[in-house]
This record gives sequence, structure tokens and C-alpha cells, in this order.
Amino acid sequence: MKIVISVFFLSIGLISAQNDKSADEDRTIAQNFFYDLGSMVEGMGFAYSRPIHWQKNDFTKLGGVTITAAGLFAIDEESQAFFNRHRADVPRFLLDYGWYYGNPQNNYMLTGAVYAIGLFSANEKLRRVGVLLISSASATGLLQQISKSVVGRARPRSGNGKDTFSPFSSDKDFHSFPSGHAALAFSNAHAIAKQFGSWWIKAPVYTLGIIPGLTRIYERAHWASDVFLSWALRFFVVESIDLYLNRKYSRTSKTTRKISNMNVALLGTSMRLTYKF
Repeated sequence: MKIVISVFFLSIGLISAQNDKSADEDRTIAQNFFYDLGSMVEGMGFAYSRPIHWQKNDFTKLGGVTITAAGLFAIDEESQAFFNRHRADVPRFLLDYGWYYGNPQNNYMLTGAVYAIGLFSANEKLRRVGVLLISSASATGLLQQISKSVVGRARPRSGNGKDTFSPFSSDKDFHSFPSGHAALAFSNAHAIAKQFGSWWIKAPVYTLGIIPGLTRIYERAHWASDVFLSWALRFFVVESIDLYLNRKYSRTSKTTRKISNMNVALLGTSMRLTYKF
């Protein structure tokens, strides 16, 4: 868990280093808090209504997701057997990382801390990231709870096949789709990675966000198609809310910078990081 917190706040520290100034910094902390609270609710509503406004490119992405998901569904039992055979090869700390990082309570603790730091330090960039993290987690969390009950897909550990469904079942062994751990971890990764221009940062952030979903397959809690669709759902939600926040916060932000480049220099046994803004 300490590793999760350290990595998470390292990324947030890099975002905070941008030190954006806000045109509304003369507002009180309470006023900013209620402004952001309204943005979270409005962002969730925007995400839910966004499919109505999708363009051709969005439907092309949806088609790609559908085809990929169908392909994974077709081989779910075979892929699950592969993961089962190699479960003993996965280090215990990775399985623990996947559980703790994707846990909803831990997720809200971390994202809430990010928002609080941005709020009390008057850093609008960090405040906005906190709003994006919390609102995307909440939007998908609500859809997740409804989908688990309505779909009622059997988990691999239940002993049932990939095509076994029991809608509205109270048995948690029939709550396989979607994967909450995979969705929350990937949501954080995508929201944070979007703040950077350099793939030196994006790549490890996305890797850390994907691992929890894979560990849930190893733990026989979800099928591969469940995890993939959870990632896809989070992608669309984060993109929608980020679009909304860009429109809203750009009206009050004096600067909207990204870390555009990061150079890594190895000097003997030390490492030096330099940033270009």
C-alpha cells in the first residue's frame, strides 16, 4: 500500500509543480469547494448525456471496442485457463497492489487527498485534476453498481461458464461485470496521464493503472472481457468529463500548461530529472 501511495503522489507532485495560477484565486476556500462540487455533479451528468452528441469518430471507437470485446468473450474460458496456470508465477506484492489500489475506499482516500491539496494550496490545476478523478470515479461507480446487478454475469471462481448470467442476483459470484478494481485504477491512470505531454511519464502511469485489472483475472474474480470493457468504459467517461472541465475551467484559468517533455539522465548511481514547460 505504501508503494501505491508513493507512486500516486509522485505523479500528483509533478502535476502540482506546474503551479498554475487561477483567475478566481480571490475566492474563498469554501466558495471554491462549492464551485468544484457543482462541477463534479455537472461533469457526471455531462458524461451520461455525452453519447447523444457522439460524432463519427466516437462511434468508430465504440465499434472497435465492441469487436475487441466480442473477440475476448469468445476466448474468455481459454484465456482464464492460461491465467490460472500462471497465477503462481505472479509475485504476491503485485496481487496485493491490484487489490489495494483498485479498492473504492482507498481510491477515494487518495483522490480526495489530491483534491484537498489543490484546494488548500490554491493550485487550480491540481484542484481540477482532483475534480476529474472524483467525478469520473463516481460516474462510473454508479454505472458499475447498476450493471453488476442487471447483467448478473458469473465470476470465473463460481465454477460457471463465461455465458452464465443471473440478472438481479444478490450472490456476489454473479457480479462479474464490470470490474470495479480495473475501472477505478485505469480511471486514475488515464486522468493523470492526460496531464502530461511526455510518454516517459504516461507509459509508467498507464502501466500502473492496468496492473490491477490483470490481477483481478489472476484472482478469478473477472473474465478478460469484463476487465477490457471496464477499461473502455472508464476511457469514455474520463474523456467526457475532461471535455466538460476544459470548457468550464478554461474560463477562469490564466494558464493551462502541460509538462511537455521530461529528460532522464543517469549519472553514475544517481538519476536526474529535468522538465521543459
